[in-house]
Amino acid sequence: MRSLGWWVLAAVTALPAPQNAQPNLRVLAVTAGSGDYLWGAGGTLAALALDGYEVYVAQFGNDEKAAPAGLGPAEVRWANVEEAQEAAELLGFRDTIYLSHKSGELGHISSTEMREQLFALIRHLRPARIFLPDQYVHYQADWDQYWVGKMAEEAWGYSGAATFSPQLARMGLKPYSVPEVYFYCALRPYRPGEGGEEASRFLGVDIGRTLLAKQFAIGMLRTRNRALALEVGVPLPPGDEEAPRRLAASLVEELARAIGRRHGFEYGEEFNYVGPREAIPPYVLERAVKK
Repeated sequence: MRSLGWWVLAAVTALPAPQNAQPNLRVLAVTAGSGDYLWGAGGTLAALALDGYEVYVAQFGNDEKAAPAGLGPAEVRWANVEEAQEAAELLGFRDTIYLSHKSGELGHISSTEMREQLFALIRHLRPARIFLPDQYVHYQADWDQYWVGKMAEEAWGYSGAATFSPQLARMGLKPYSVPEVYFYCALRPYRPGEGGEEASRFLGVDIGRTLLAKQFAIGMLRTRNRALALEVGVPLPPGDEEAPRRLAASLVEELARAIGRRHGFEYGEEFNYVGPREAIPPYVLERAVKK
């Protein structure tokens, strides 16, 4: 029988015990890097936090490569972790758990190892909703998002089965199935017909009340935003520390407006959703299945 490893146990046992007696007030967002889940689902998660949910984030990548030139991996990781924690605190999220794998190399990490880490978190937190990178989107340039999404969907699907990770059950972390899953796509709208497993439904979420908070949060990812400017080919004025934040805020609004337009909102986010129809909140619009 394979040991889970001390880092998994440390990550779980270091978590505060969930404060709410009812699991329907907890949400877990899974992400490869610090910015992915904020771009894909930050407005929706911020709305859930405002509505009284405890939002936890599980980040699998170290973020040590998401930076402009001139910084070493240790400096980059430290900067990205600090900035991401500030952003999560701004949005009222409860905690971020770092699983500490090398960014850009998640395809070389055992999916079983990552899956067992996520099993432990799911069974400890017992959330009612889980947000996952969508492994089914086409032309995904960031392979870390693909590998984390693939692993996370498996963990979501298997976490309720007693035959998986029985050592966790012996530790008191009993099998648990998350009843609702939201697949998100970071940094761009869904293309027609893509994303989500076969049983999913395509949803649009009105983020009008949380757009400004999402912009501020992503704007706080200063190191990542400088790297993003290089990626999209936007030159930043030398010495202008606010330029990366302004660029991020502009791109966030452009993305939210483009998504909202096709769902009937001014600003929106969209997901492939699996779960009971009656659980969908009122600020969510279900469109015709586009499979």
